[in-house]
Amino acid sequence: MSDVNNFNLLRLLENNPNLSQREAAEALGISLGKLNYVMNALIEKGLIKIQNFKNSKNKLSYTYLLTTKGIEEKVKMTFEYYEIKKKEFEDLQQEIKRLEFQNNNLKSSSNESRII
Repeated sequence: MSDVNNFNLLRLLENNPNLSQREAAEALGISLGKLNYVMNALIEKGLIKIQNFKNSKNKLSYTYLLTTKGIEEKVKMTFEYYEIKKKEFEDLQQEIKRLEFQNNNLKSSSNESRII
């Protein structure tokens, strides 16, 4: 089970607690079976809980709520995710600088060969 899947599901449910599992799977771009697996793991860890609307006309209507532990875990995962993305961004900036340098050198050598 991927920490990214856990993090993305926690973020999604925090903002959209009334999503069906099918809607959540579609939003995350994963299969319904995978979503169910990840959701059950988060329930077992005590990170989310399910609330059934007994008075609802649709008896299959559920709300997925982050527990206190789930909110704490999401905050921790958000910080970790931020650090990973920040490092990727910095690495990408360095790669862009290397490519610009290389591109400028190729242009210079190409222009010099035309002059000769």
